[in-house]
Amino acid sequence: MSGAPPKRQDTRKFFENLSGAGKCIAVLTSGGDAQGMNAAVRAVVRMGIYVGAKVYFIHEGYQGMVDGGHNIKEATWESVSSMLQVGGTVIGSARCKDFRTHEGRLKAAQNLVQRGITNLCVIGGDGSLTGANLFREEWSGLLEELQTQGLIDNEAALANSVLHIVGMVGSIDNDFCGTDMTIGTDSALHRIIEVIDAIMTTAQSHQRTFVLEVMGRHCGYLALVSALACGADWVFIPEMPPEDDWEDNMCQKLSENRADKKRLNIIIVAEGAIDSRNKAITPDYIKDLVVRCLGFDTRVTILGHVQRGGTPSAFDRILASRMGVEAVLALLEASATTPACVVSLVGNQAVRLPLMECVLMTQEVQKAMDEKKFEEAVRLRGRSFENNLSTYRLLSYRTPDSELPVSSFNVAVLNVGAPAAGMNAAVRAAVRVGITEGHKMFAINDGFEGFYKGQIKEIKWGDVGGWTGQGGSLLGTKRTLPGKYLGKIAEQIKIHNINALLVIGGFEAYVGLLELSEARSKYSDLCIPMVMVPATVSNNIPGSDLSIGSDTALNAITDTCDRIKQSASGTKRRVFIIETMGGYCGYLATVGGLASGADTVYIYEEPFDIRDLQANVEHLTQKMKTSIQRGLVLRNENSNENYTTDFIYQLYTEEGKGVFDCRKNILGHMQQGGAPSPFDRNFGTKVAAKAVQWISRTLKDSYKGGRVFTNSEDTACLLGMRRRAMVFQPVSQLKDETDFVHRIPKEQWWLKLRPLMKILAKYKTSYDVSDSAQLEPVTRVRPKESKPSENI
Repeated sequence: MSGAPPKRQDTRKFFENLSGAGKCIAVLTSGGDAQGMNAAVRAVVRMGIYVGAKVYFIHEGYQGMVDGGHNIKEATWESVSSMLQVGGTVIGSARCKDFRTHEGRLKAAQNLVQRGITNLCVIGGDGSLTGANLFREEWSGLLEELQTQGLIDNEAALANSVLHIVGMVGSIDNDFCGTDMTIGTDSALHRIIEVIDAIMTTAQSHQRTFVLEVMGRHCGYLALVSALACGADWVFIPEMPPEDDWEDNMCQKLSENRADKKRLNIIIVAEGAIDSRNKAITPDYIKDLVVRCLGFDTRVTILGHVQRGGTPSAFDRILASRMGVEAVLALLEASATTPACVVSLVGNQAVRLPLMECVLMTQEVQKAMDEKKFEEAVRLRGRSFENNLSTYRLLSYRTPDSELPVSSFNVAVLNVGAPAAGMNAAVRAAVRVGITEGHKMFAINDGFEGFYKGQIKEIKWGDVGGWTGQGGSLLGTKRTLPGKYLGKIAEQIKIHNINALLVIGGFEAYVGLLELSEARSKYSDLCIPMVMVPATVSNNIPGSDLSIGSDTALNAITDTCDRIKQSASGTKRRVFIIETMGGYCGYLATVGGLASGADTVYIYEEPFDIRDLQANVEHLTQKMKTSIQRGLVLRNENSNENYTTDFIYQLYTEEGKGVFDCRKNILGHMQQGGAPSPFDRNFGTKVAAKAVQWISRTLKDSYKGGRVFTNSEDTACLLGMRRRAMVFQPVSQLKDETDFVHRIPKEQWWLKLRPLMKILAKYKTSYDVSDSAQLEPVTRVRPKESKPSENI
């Protein structure tokens, strides 16, 4: 036996080994339309063509598959150009009765076999996916029947003997078990929140109560999350029927809110809302009740199909693009024994789940609701739904002061760094959860600068009313670091008897928390629990995949890119060079580029030279000689000190002469402004609530001898999202993961999205699929948590 050490194998797997040559993939959208379906179709088509497969559109859903003919058409690279930003589905969708019959499925099978299609990508709800699975199960029987009838020969039957199916869930209701978010849900929330924000201004003027009905016949997700995102006074959802005396309770709460100087009330109703006796709760019934009992001026608004319409949000475009690429990989890897799978999102991670397990679990939810087992229905909906519900309960029902636990702890909240949309939602959640836990909450104005100057005051429940939808930072925020003022800060902690600290902010907040924790040995007053929640548009904080504010910034970039591209429609071919924010972190440029269909994105993390620039210009020139009219190039502000935005603009202008002309835009601070997106409001709310619950637990553990004292590293933490879970991590342990010079983490998950972006822009690249989703079982219902509020 040789004594030499074995060579370490490269375990990475690149999809170059997964060839689509000789394979035919068909993509269809079925059931109700959802924003983002087009992004999924585009990703399937381009990834399919990229790996050498033939890709077909099936127009009008299953109806088109049954009717065949011109409904099944081969797709080209150019045929999906400019569809990323379009809502609905451009290949059409229809509810199909024919496909429910055996004869209909037989015709569909014949139409697929004629074209050699044995890989099907279905984008739709649980009904569409169930139909696809039935089709797959019957496939060999259908082929035998077609052979018997002489409609196909033995050779065709053998060549098409196995049908592979991959599903993607397109549904605005987010009613499918096994995935945190379905394609279209985030965009529908955008529509709802836009309407609520607009209604709030008019309601405030007239001191009105508004009752809004949102979609969700069987699932209350849209109602619940929009209630959480706008701080609604009351919400009705099918999974949580109100108590028998709800009318009195609701009217009492509305009148208490008015007495608290609140000039408006918002009540959100899911269209499938019911009471405990299974009787429908309608907006008109609620309106009549409020008018009769309270005499408030009340109006009803039914949002209807507005929620399905409009352009997809940045989140939905990225989700659908990731899912589309993952679906093609799943089809390429499928064998005869692989069960039909659905591509899903759990946390920030793409997963593949057995399709029928998810469908059965989704049906179990309805069964539990029919049997009035509502708590079980909520658990079956999954952790995302459960978390939203427990957070809403925590924040919405104000416990009378006499019933609150008295903790005698003082907890302070501050914002640090540049403003980020969603900071105010986080502060509101922190204050209200803190009060519910019995703490006295203090607000520190103007970050660490205000801290050492003593700008500290108590903040009460009513003080943070209406904060969720406000952009910027209402507490005030500065980039000042605490290092030079540690003594003064320790003194202020002593003066105000502050027992714990919640810091909401960006890179300065992270560095500041490090400085405070490292100074504990010198100042005993700093030996208190401290936790940081990341909030920065740049998304450059180590220890967290996402930051509050980055989703709003991405939507600002995506919307602007859409408008900029549209500004050139009807003119000659044009390329736009756009500069984004982010410091040295290329997150906004890369993910914004993926969401807006950019051709090239320049970032600091991926060094480039003049040869790369030249290759990019040539690539774009070749593209522009086809039917493609517009090009988009994004550049992160600090990607390279010499290859500036001006330099790149001038280079493209010179090299593109005769083929295209150029324009440049620097997006600037518009990426930091605006009302927070639904995602940022929701994320900020849930993260801050979880942080305050951690503070409560840590305070109890560190209260000894009549005072709070803790200097262990795990009591100075950062709460971040890591792949599938929210994790508390000691800031001292994150130091090794940080590039302090460039203010970025040393490893960043989103760099794995760059090859995906290049593939969709027609570049030949290497795509590591070793981290792609593997088929895994659906997580079944967990035993009920003893304290649901901690499962946020």
